[in-house]
This record gives sequence, C-alpha cells and structure tokens, in this order.
Amino acid sequence: MKNLFILLLFGISAQSCTSQSQKINAVSFVASGKAVTQHNVTQIKQINVNFAAVMPFGFVSNLDSPRIIHNTDKQWFGETALGVKQYTTLLHENGIAVMIKPQLWIWGGAFTGKLKMTSQEDWITLEDNYRDFIITYATLAQEMNAALFCIGTELEQFIFNRPEYWLKLITEIKQVYKGKLTYAANWDEYKRVSFWRTLDFIGVDGYFPICDAKTPTVAQARLGWQPWKKELASVSKTYNTPILFTEYGYRSVDFSGKEPWRSDPDMPGVNLQGQVNLTQALFQELYPESWFAGGFIWKWFLDDTNSGGLQNKMFTPQNKPVEQLIKNHFFRIN
Repeated sequence: MKNLFILLLFGISAQSCTSQSQKINAVSFVASGKAVTQHNVTQIKQINVNFAAVMPFGFVSNLDSPRIIHNTDKQWFGETALGVKQYTTLLHENGIAVMIKPQLWIWGGAFTGKLKMTSQEDWITLEDNYRDFIITYATLAQEMNAALFCIGTELEQFIFNRPEYWLKLITEIKQVYKGKLTYAANWDEYKRVSFWRTLDFIGVDGYFPICDAKTPTVAQARLGWQPWKKELASVSKTYNTPILFTEYGYRSVDFSGKEPWRSDPDMPGVNLQGQVNLTQALFQELYPESWFAGGFIWKWFLDDTNSGGLQNKMFTPQNKPVEQLIKNHFFRIN
C-alpha cells in the first residue's frame, strides 16, 4: 500500500493531478516527549489518512538572533532526529507516507516570517545554522525514504532578503535527498516566493480569510473561497506545479473564518459548527480541483484520549464533530 501510494504521489503534476484518489489526505503529527505507539498511529488510520507530517524543531532566542539550537537532549523526543526516525518507521509500517517538515520556534511564539538579521555577519551565521539544521533532516529524510521533505516553514523575510542563499540551499538539499520537495509558505506570502520552479509542490499554509460571520454557513464559506481559488489556480498554472496545503484547518471558535491564522488562547466562544462548516466548504471547493494536491490538517496530538473535545477552542479536530467529517471525506477520496 505504501509503495503504491508513493508512486502515485511521485506521478502528480499540475496536468496529471486530476483524480481525487491521488490527493494527499494528511494530518500534522505533533511532536511529543514520548515515542509514538501503535495505538497512536491506529488513531489516525481510523480517520483514513494516507500521509502524515513529522515535525522536528529548531529553536531561536529572538527575531534577530542568528543561532539555531536543534537535535539536543533537552528537546522533546519527537522534535529530534531520533524521534523523527521512530515516528517515521512506525508510520511507514502502517502504510502511511511521511513528509518530514523541520520547523523553527522563536521563543515567546514570535512569528517566524519576521526573522531578519541586522548585519551581514549575522545573516551569514543564520545561513550556516539553517543549512546545518535543514541538511540534518534532509539527510534523515533520504535515509528513512520519506516521500516528501519540506525545506522551511513561513520564513518570508529570510527568503526575501537572501534569495541566492535559498537557491544554493535547494541545490544542496537535492544532493542528499532524492524525494519530492516543498516549502510551507504562509497564505499571504506564497505569491512572492521566488524559487517555486525548483520544487515539486507549491506549499501553502492555507489560513485564508473566508468569512466574517460568527458561524459561517457552508454556502457562505464556499463563496468566500472563490477569489482565493482563482489566485491559487493562477499561481499553479504560472509555475506548472500543483498546490499543496502544508497546513490547513480552523479553530472551533466564533468567527474562525475571519482570521483563521489566529492562535491566541483568549478568543471567545466555543463553536464546533463553525469549524465543521468551514472545513466542509474547503473540501467541497478545493478537493475537486486538478491543481490541488491535498493537504495536512493542523494539528493532531499523540494523546488522542485527552486532546481536543467539545470544550476545546483550538485547531485540533480530535474528539469533535469535525473529526467525523474528515474521516468520511478521506474515506471517499481514498
């Protein structure tokens, strides 16, 4: 099953991605302090995924710091190379393909898109640090036969200010990793990324503003997708490359379609129906499109029993009505 799916994935192009059976139906598998178990993987198999993102982390002290700390014994197990190997091995044993997606975390939760150095010396240090971070996991992705590797997540200022570095880095990544490549651009960044022609998927973290209503109806949300669909289709056509949502999802909170990227915990009002309606509209509007390759739901925790729930306001679909919607949709697509 795994090998067949990977062959399908590797055959996707902007022209050939016409069958919904080829879509990437995936979750973002959140790193934990513990090893993943068969029970944890069974939970995502039950919602009919065929792919999962495994996400190691590097840590940066502030927005103008050039140093990245990664793969240390002070991190959670799932954030390290050893954890990535263990997660990927068990996912593969269950027929689930893997995207390895290294990410940066800036202390205090600062937005990574604003990471920007103030001197040439610091830019060079950041570049060297990031190269070490990303080549570590590109090499591991090749060793683990991961189907997809993400070269970065929401690094707009880094990419805009150092374009030559990124082209060179992509060449270096391709020397150690032979699978498919993407980059996870923020929804308002992806049109300005300069290196899409060198990658296999245009990766978008799909938090587009869709509807200002407290509880958007499916019809309202579908209408809200129309301008974004035209834009996405145009970019896909320009680069002859399919769009992949490297992250997508909605919080179970009031007005969750207005600014879907918001993650602050004090947003008022649990709203399970809004989450369902917005997710349903995304499925109905994007999945039938030939240029849309699928995506990775944000986000899925290992501890399924104690994650999400009817009073939870965050992104996870776990133990909420939207989980059944996702399960049914992935079953139909598969």
